Amino acid sequence: MAQDPKTDDEILGKAYDAKLMKRLLGFVKPYKQYVIAAIILNIIVAALGPLRPYLTKIAVDDYIVNSDYYGLLYITIGLFATLLFQSIIQYFLTYYTQYLGQKTIYDLRVKLFSHTQRLAAKFFDKTPIGRIVTRVTNDIESLNELFSSGIVMVFSDIFIILWILGFMFFLDWELSLVSLSVLPILIYGTFLFRKKVRESYRDVRFHLARLNSYMQEHVTGISVVQIFHKQKDEMKNFSSINKDHTTANINSIFYYAIFYPAVELISSAAIALIIWYGGGEIIQSKMTLGILFAFIQYTEMFFRPIRDLSEKYNIMQTAMASSERIFKLFDNDTIIKNPDNPVSVQSVKGEIEFKNVSFAYNDEDYVLKNISFKINPGETVAIVGATGAGKTSIINILTRFYDISKGEISLDGINITGLDKRDLRKHISVVLQDVYLFSGTIRSNITMNNPAISDVKMMEAASLVGANRFIENLPLKYDEPVKERGATLSVGQKQLISFARALAYNPQILILDEATSSVDTETELLIQNAIEKLLVGRTAIVIAHRLSTIQNADKIIVMHKGEIKETGNHQELLAKRGIYYKLYQLQYKDQEVSI
Repeated sequence: MAQDPKTDDEILGKAYDAKLMKRLLGFVKPYKQYVIAAIILNIIVAALGPLRPYLTKIAVDDYIVNSDYYGLLYITIGLFATLLFQSIIQYFLTYYTQYLGQKTIYDLRVKLFSHTQRLAAKFFDKTPIGRIVTRVTNDIESLNELFSSGIVMVFSDIFIILWILGFMFFLDWELSLVSLSVLPILIYGTFLFRKKVRESYRDVRFHLARLNSYMQEHVTGISVVQIFHKQKDEMKNFSSINKDHTTANINSIFYYAIFYPAVELISSAAIALIIWYGGGEIIQSKMTLGILFAFIQYTEMFFRPIRDLSEKYNIMQTAMASSERIFKLFDNDTIIKNPDNPVSVQSVKGEIEFKNVSFAYNDEDYVLKNISFKINPGETVAIVGATGAGKTSIINILTRFYDISKGEISLDGINITGLDKRDLRKHISVVLQDVYLFSGTIRSNITMNNPAISDVKMMEAASLVGANRFIENLPLKYDEPVKERGATLSVGQKQLISFARALAYNPQILILDEATSSVDTETELLIQNAIEKLLVGRTAIVIAHRLSTIQNADKIIVMHKGEIKETGNHQELLAKRGIYYKLYQLQYKDQEVSI
């Protein structure tokens, strides 16, 4: 159950990647008017901040020194007006940037979820579900801050610095050079900080991914953990992974705890230099007191966006790492592709033919070898064999969850690779042994929210398979809530709902994969009656371990190690005394086998 710590998608890329940023900005493009508005507002806000120290300089030099009370009153009103105007602009700036972020994240998440739905089953065979969930939730959420306060707000910090430098050099260029003399130390410290934070951030994201994957896997398999009394062992494993994550975060905080006080120290040193140099200039009457006050304020303001830019770097680092993983998922082309010009099929007869079909999940490790058989319209064909014989693989390739390696599969004489997957699958319904129900209601699980399936049609389907017997006894009947994976329903009830779901879509081809293997005898009899009604006028493929359930099939295909060994009806296969005969003997060894 331990997670593999070395997953290639946890490798951290560049701190800034122009190609990734270009792709990210593609999602911002539909809202460029908000970006332009935010940048304009940023320029205004950036100018209003540095304007206050300049007004302070005027207040000191022109009014306080000259004891001009009314002039001081007017300049004070001007300062308040500036703050009020800045607050109003800041409101619209915050609104636009947050709106931009939320709309962009919405579009990105919808597109990624849509792409994930199109991926082939082969992708999900090799990718932990927890990792996919992390991509669609955590990683995309990490981009929210980039869009809402990173891309646009970084302009604010840059504009503030430019405005401050402009005012400073306008007032006194010599004092400006003195105050900026500490910049080389700040630049070196910032560079060192970025390097250390980048390394610690890699560890944080890596351990977070491990934590998500472990949590998802063990919550999903909680019943197995409990039945084998592994709670303490799994808690130890989880605690170990959680401790690694906590340690990585603490290490990251350590660098911030050093960097921010260091910036404050450098800022204080710059102020000390200003007071030393500026004070000397005032003593010599070469500078006014107002300029000194303004420069002290400008220095304090100057280092604030420097600290913010360091935080923006962290946001950028987070976004680049997340976007790298997101676009890696976007670029995954494990997709069963539709043909460029698919054959249009509105209805099918249900004739299925396999011609020399071979299939492997991995490279040349074939699980199906040179399979050939034909199912006529309306026939019921059963497929039997030991576990691993390749029975379920036949269903997977017929529905094009996987593409075959060799041979051809045709539906009504048309190669299924020439059909649109949607057209192919809408004529096929599959009832699996492990029924999956979604959170919602019984109604939504039968209709799958398909508006074309009316309430009347839904109830007819439920009645035909016998599901209405227990549904009508529920407090809310068809509107009864269904919890995740149908936790509040019995195995038999879930199975009946899955039959009703299959029937509601009125397929021409019905596939039953071990559909009655997990139910009690009473429910099995109920389902067998439902199956007899379901199969009327339909082509059916039935995979079963219980040979008693397929004795009336028109044809039985016996598979062994990926090959068809025997074909015939029940009596014919028993007469051959081959594999089917042995399987039958194993299931009914206490009964006399009669031919």
